[in-house]
This record gives sequence, C-alpha cells and structure tokens, in this order.
Amino acid sequence: MKTQRFQGHGLQMTADVGGDPTSPAVVLLHGGGQTRHAWGSTARALIEAGWYVISLDLRGHGDSEWDPNGDYSLDLQVADLRSVLKQLPSRPALVGASLGGLVSLLTVGETPELVASRLVLVDVTPMLDPEGEARVLGFMTAYPQGFSSVEEAADAVAAYLPHRPRPSSTTGLQRNLRLRSDGRYYWHWDPRLFDRLRASPQFQAARYEAAARNVRVPALLVRGQQSELVSPENVRHFLDLIPSARYVDVAGAGHMVAGDRNDAFSAAVLHFLKSS
Repeated sequence: MKTQRFQGHGLQMTADVGGDPTSPAVVLLHGGGQTRHAWGSTARALIEAGWYVISLDLRGHGDSEWDPNGDYSLDLQVADLRSVLKQLPSRPALVGASLGGLVSLLTVGETPELVASRLVLVDVTPMLDPEGEARVLGFMTAYPQGFSSVEEAADAVAAYLPHRPRPSSTTGLQRNLRLRSDGRYYWHWDPRLFDRLRASPQFQAARYEAAARNVRVPALLVRGQQSELVSPENVRHFLDLIPSARYVDVAGAGHMVAGDRNDAFSAAVLHFLKSS
C-alpha cells in the first residue's frame, strides 16, 4: 500500500491505499483513538480479493491533520468523509469500527444521495452500553503524560485487553504512538478529541437511530462476542431499525474485533462484500 492525501473539510486527511483504482472500492474507518493501521491484515485480504482499499486516518488521528480549534464534532467528521468520497471514482463500501462506524452510519443515513454501495458497522450500534463506553473512554484518556517506552504502552494495552494474546513484537503498536520532543510516547491522536465528542449534543442515540432508518444500501453488523459496548439487546434494536441488515458475532473478540480476531473478521467482511 502507498500513502495518499485527501482533502477533508478544511483539513488534509492521510490514507493508505492499495489495489487497482478501477476496481470496486472499500473505505476503512478506524475507531476513536486508533489509526489507519488498526485493521491488521484486513486491507491486504481485501486487496488480494480484488478490491481497491482506502484505509483512512480520521481527523486528529494518525497522520491526518489536527483541527486548530480542537473541533472533532460528528458534523465535521461526516463532512470530512463526504469530501473524501467525492474524490473517489465510484461509490465505495464503508467499513467503520466504533467511532468510524458512527461516522459512516451518519454519512450514509443523512446524505440525500447514495454515497456508498454497502455499509459495515464493526461493534457499534445506535444504542451502546454506557458502562462499556465509559471503560473504553477511560482507557483512551488514562495516560495524558504518555509512556516512557513502547514496552510500557504495550503493558497498558495488555492489562486492558487480557483476553488478547500479547504480540511477540511491538512494531504494530509503535505505529499508533508518537514520540515527542520530551522523549515520551503518546497515542497518535489529538488529546482534545474525546473532550469534544463527549461534550457534543450530537452524541445521542436518536440521531443514529434516524440515520439507521434511512440506510438504503446493504448493511452488516459485525459484533465481538465479548463486546463491552454492544449487547444482544443493542443488536436486536439495530436489526429492528434496519430489518434487511445482516449480523455476524465473532467468537473470542471484544470491542476491538479486527485486532482480536482478524482472520474471522476479514472472512465475515469479505463474505458480505461478495454476496451483497
């Protein structure tokens, strides 16, 4: 894959792209506090299956620009995605995890014209478990002073995700960290991100529900069977909103489905893209 810049809503967005640009496209949108590197081997699997893949850093994440005013409202994130989609030669499938899924849902459900060919939501629905959400946000904001080393960050991740085998290498984790001038490692995103999202009046289920009812493309929900955010009740609520949607439960995975069980996750997404 190669790195490419896209114009967002007033900001430059960074993505890794790969495959034949004339092939059907898939845009991968990571979760809050992650980067475009969060998908494991999913991008490679999609490329090998004949898809053109754009793995995008959301605003304030990874190598995309930070908003000078710290504005990471959902309206602006949706505007970013709409801008990127206009730069693609055809309507892509959107695969969004957590925050990236909510941005994808709003983009598809609130845009009058069809802007995507398919929609895959990864462990996110209009209703989320508040305790699980608090736990995820708590981890993401728990280290404002950063880490003294990549290994220290790896220890923090291992303690947060005890069900996931610890990788033998920290290379993947290092791509989600930024070494600053003080010699410490920080998560590769703007620390103002979650403050703005939590304060936003748009962070409400009613908006997501309305968007879901307006989804007019094939949709798939992929849930981690051990998810702390999406309960079976949340799944039933989602399927009531989009009765035509498909649903896959990934055993052995929590909220970070692609990271926990990348093989099963990639297989589920590929099956949906081929069959819908």
